Amino acid sequence: MLGLAPPLSALIFLVLITPVCAWVVFTDLKYMKIRNKAVLALLVIFAFAGPFLLPIDVYAWRWSHALVVFVIGYILNQIAHFGAGDAKFAAAAAPFFSHELFDVQLTMFLLCAFLLAAFAAHRIFRAIPAVVKATPDWVSWKRKDFPMGLALVGTLWAYLLLVALG
Repeated sequence: MLGLAPPLSALIFLVLITPVCAWVVFTDLKYMKIRNKAVLALLVIFAFAGPFLLPIDVYAWRWSHALVVFVIGYILNQIAHFGAGDAKFAAAAAPFFSHELFDVQLTMFLLCAFLLAAFAAHRIFRAIPAVVKATPDWVSWKRKDFPMGLALVGTLWAYLLLVALG
């Protein structure tokens, strides 16, 4: 309805999604799970704020991003042991991203950077006894797999921040 400028839209989306992103990071570290309620919260934010922040054609088109990413995530879940919560979160986050070539390239760069950084940081922190002692019930310290929600949240958050900064 309002179709605000992309930087302002991104800033408002960023403010709205930050609590959900913090929740996802916490639950993925502690339980190695991304809750369906968090995924739904992200979708609800886009569903209700999107028509006010984006031109209606852009808003409508971006719903297809969720479907495409969900299908890709489902396939990866079946063949590559990609987490179901990760796939659902990625699908719920997809509408927040533009499909313009520069934005797709930026998103891929951010995802790669956050995958490497989050993996390295997680492995370093779990090797520090004081950190593990302070959070002894965190499942992610004990499992071989990686809480990918860290990288997915980082990608979404950084993308919106960079767009907001224009």
